[in-house]
Amino acid sequence: MSLDNPIRTLNPEVARKIAAGEVIDRPNAIVRELLDNSIDSGAKNITLEITGGGIDKIRIIDDGCGMTKEDLAACAHPHATSKIATETDLLNLSTMGFRGEALASIAAVARLSIISGGYKMRASITEDHIIEETAPVKGTIVQSEGLFENFPARRQFLKRAGTEALMCKNTFIEKAMSRPDISFKFINDGEIKLNLPACDSIKERFIAANTYPEDKALFFELTGKASGTEPDWSFTTIIGEPAVSRTNKKEIYIYVNGRKIQEYALVQAVEYGGMGFFPNGTYPVASVFININPKLVDFNIHPAKKEARFYDISDLHHGLSSTIKNFFQGYTRSNFEENKPADEVRPYQQHITYTTPSYSDRSFSDFRSKYFSSSSGKKEADIPLHTFSTESLAFQALQAASEKQDTLSTPKTETIRFIGRCLGTFLLAEKGGSLFIIDQHAAHERLLFDKIMNSQGKNQPLLIPYKIHTESKSQDNQLEKLKNQLTAIGFETEKKEDGYWEISSIPERWTGTEYDLRTLLFVKQVEPEQIIRSIAAMTACKAAVKDGYYLDDETGRKLVEQAFSLPDPHCPHGRPIYTVLSREKLFELVKRT
Repeated sequence: MSLDNPIRTLNPEVARKIAAGEVIDRPNAIVRELLDNSIDSGAKNITLEITGGGIDKIRIIDDGCGMTKEDLAACAHPHATSKIATETDLLNLSTMGFRGEALASIAAVARLSIISGGYKMRASITEDHIIEETAPVKGTIVQSEGLFENFPARRQFLKRAGTEALMCKNTFIEKAMSRPDISFKFINDGEIKLNLPACDSIKERFIAANTYPEDKALFFELTGKASGTEPDWSFTTIIGEPAVSRTNKKEIYIYVNGRKIQEYALVQAVEYGGMGFFPNGTYPVASVFININPKLVDFNIHPAKKEARFYDISDLHHGLSSTIKNFFQGYTRSNFEENKPADEVRPYQQHITYTTPSYSDRSFSDFRSKYFSSSSGKKEADIPLHTFSTESLAFQALQAASEKQDTLSTPKTETIRFIGRCLGTFLLAEKGGSLFIIDQHAAHERLLFDKIMNSQGKNQPLLIPYKIHTESKSQDNQLEKLKNQLTAIGFETEKKEDGYWEISSIPERWTGTEYDLRTLLFVKQVEPEQIIRSIAAMTACKAAVKDGYYLDDETGRKLVEQAFSLPDPHCPHGRPIYTVLSREKLFELVKRT
């Protein structure tokens, strides 16, 4: 370092402001830290009041255990806390706060006052724990005023009061969501904006805290837990049905032991659970509330505790995605088994076991073999699928289906009248007094997809096996748990003594590499069944009859019959196969009574 810029120790005031900036960057950070303290105090009623977006004033009133005069004299010093004593306590946290940074950080950038137990304490950059007597109160009142008034360089980066107030409200909702047993009230500039009485159900709190436009009957509560008499984790998930969808993942929330965190793997688990049930490019609205053994998670890795590190997330990931998937399988079957119009779909009442039917028409490989055998005598298995036109493949596949006379049909008590084609894409049919408009591509795609999924497990040996080297005991355990599932879909897996796993065969339609498989398993935490599912969905989509393809009457009729036999009337990407217009709805549309 040059003589003009020698290394020096910062004075305490500057050092405190820098440290505070890691914890307190805007008003909602103060709200976050003070609400954590109120929850830790055992409060049953918590009120948040803000003025000027929280820049001018933030006040939190609770009826918790309160603070003694000695507590007030020490609380706003750096790293002053009653929640941990040794470093080992960090490995077994059961409180929302624990570092002792919040109050000291607030005092470094604002004027802090606390009233509790008949005393009032004031602390700021110019005052140091001034204690005075005051009227006794039940619980604690904590107030922050003049945020960043002594730090203008940071204050200029704050947004308008209305925007900061909205962020404070969102943080308030975030904290209230996981504690339905506590009553929360939010007041902005003297007006009550949100009042959340204590309730018994986390679903009830979820609906009360969020102002979603969809009907509350479209949200469901699912639960799951680890195996064993004393499970290491359990969860409750509130999730909307496929009609409640968004174009991004921003409304998938993850809570762990009461804290909202950013955790890609668990958001992904929700996404995988809903895969195939939500329309293309859309995602669920969901909140996942996880309770996990504190020894298996570390929150001390982010200044604002927005992230966590898990000892082993694979079991939890699988349990969450499987629970959501099983629910939607039953929900879809329950709602569509009677082919009800969309406006008559009833809420899901019970879990129904999902089984994929075995279709009696030719399998996917059957029509490949029949129509695409090489004229030179080359075996069909030697001819790659992608060398053929998928449009031709789709058309001839349907022709094969139309030639078959013993395909599945609906019960004889229900008459299906095939009407014809419409707009080059849709098939029209009448059934049960309603008009069905069927997407020919989506219906055919689902039929092919189910066939491929029914034939999974077919594999091809590798001349040079994959070698998957595990980097931790967690990865090793994960492969051990997934071994049977990987084998079931075509990945022959064996653990070797030299510290690696050998993959000697792969699914016949797998086009990835060793690196791709490792990434899917360890980085993206993809379930084995999702790997084969994505392959099947892509193959079926490419092979299915396309928009604008002309189908003769017999082929169209057969496709309609098969569409009605499907247990899940959605394409693999979540789009509905058909829409339904009842006689009453048609009368309504033409204004006929």
